[in-house]
Amino acid sequence: MLPPLQGVEPNSHANAHQADLKIRLYEVLTPLAIGLVIAMVPVPAGLSVNAWRYFALFTTVIVALITEPIPPAIIGMVGVIVAAMLGLVRETPAQSAQWALSGFGNATVWLIFAGYMFTLGYTQTGLGKRIALHLVRLLGHRTLGLGYAVAFADLALAPFTASATARSAGTVFPVVRQIPELYQSRPHDGTARRLGAYLLYTALATSFVTSSMFVTALAPNTLALSVIRQTAGVTVTWLEWFIGFAPVGILLLLVVPWLLYVIYPPEIRTAPEAPRWAAQQLEAMGAMTRKEVTLLVLVCIALSLWIGAIEHVEPAISAMLVVLLMVGFKVVSWNDVIGHAQAWNVLVWFATMVTLAGGLGDTKFLEWLAKSLAPTLEGFGLTLAIVSLIGVYFFLHYFFASITAHAASMLPVFIGVAVMIPGLSAKEWALLLAYPLGLMGVLTTYTAGHNPIYYGSGYITRQAFWGLGLTLGVFFLAVYLAIAVPWLRYLGL
Repeated sequence: MLPPLQGVEPNSHANAHQADLKIRLYEVLTPLAIGLVIAMVPVPAGLSVNAWRYFALFTTVIVALITEPIPPAIIGMVGVIVAAMLGLVRETPAQSAQWALSGFGNATVWLIFAGYMFTLGYTQTGLGKRIALHLVRLLGHRTLGLGYAVAFADLALAPFTASATARSAGTVFPVVRQIPELYQSRPHDGTARRLGAYLLYTALATSFVTSSMFVTALAPNTLALSVIRQTAGVTVTWLEWFIGFAPVGILLLLVVPWLLYVIYPPEIRTAPEAPRWAAQQLEAMGAMTRKEVTLLVLVCIALSLWIGAIEHVEPAISAMLVVLLMVGFKVVSWNDVIGHAQAWNVLVWFATMVTLAGGLGDTKFLEWLAKSLAPTLEGFGLTLAIVSLIGVYFFLHYFFASITAHAASMLPVFIGVAVMIPGLSAKEWALLLAYPLGLMGVLTTYTAGHNPIYYGSGYITRQAFWGLGLTLGVFFLAVYLAIAVPWLRYLGL
């Protein structure tokens, strides 16, 4: 018999296997147990049996995404298939099948996919590395400086790019993704926290701040203006929107990179030799290649369409057109496109989450929930009513995989409740409920279109994504309520 390895107990491997098995059982059984308990609770008054059972299924899916016993895409597919087979959302099998596949026709899903193709192009041509080296040469001696660089890059594009997914996933992410590798920080090999995790999450978190700063920085913002006009009977101009949120937005943009530097710190804080090394690397790369120039032109075309033609061409269509041009001009090959497993995996995951989140609206669950809360909120004093109303509205976004869907389904209901509470004008209430549309995207891996791309990079772990999402969600909301309410009252809008 061979002697046991030195320093290792004979049964340590068996014990480790048993411990791992217990963890896996916990990850599987916890979502199922929670969903089963909800399903067994008597159906609340005013809600259909199917709607309540669907809510139990949706909760099971969300908890499973937190524990992640299997890949997220499979979790989403299981949820959609079970709901369709049980007829929880649609009555007939044909209608259920149509509903189950509806997420794959969502424009944001394909915009996310195009974002992965842009990243592929940046990587294969070397353009992403070149731009990243320039950033490192200018700002790379301190990690915090890079954090502010990506925040201000998003800010510069935000007033002109009405799709946060296009701006962040299609333009900012492909460049920022290249920087960590220059510092030997890579996903999945224990070096993600050296630099990549901090830098990518900073780019993501600040994109939500810029999305709320400008009407034109997020497509649902313009939808919100329409809802406000129809529901509250007031009109909000571009300048009024910006002035009303500016104190909150400016403060958050200045604080968030530093805050994440403290609570989610990179291991590399300073690298004084990095700018000099980056300059040497740029010299070694030489002049831009034909493929780099071609990709740069195509990216500028995409950005121009996102900025100037959004009223005529959906951003996802513009992005997919550019992807086809990338293939046509041999920037990437068609085999690269169809062989990008990560892009297709995220497409399936987000498509199923869009479908599942939409089911909550289709079954009237969200409408019932909002109306059930209304009488309670109307009885509160002004301060408590503001905190409660906006807090509930904000954190209800855990039930959505689309900010547009949240704005369309929840904003009219909450404005209708809010204007019944005396103390604020209809415009003040409307703005207080519209501004958080950008901020609330920070909550989870699926609550905004560009989140899956950052999560899919592998730098930010599942635990970190959910934990930081909740932390920043609470922080965003606290800063927002503390500043926006008195500021809007001071402006007297």
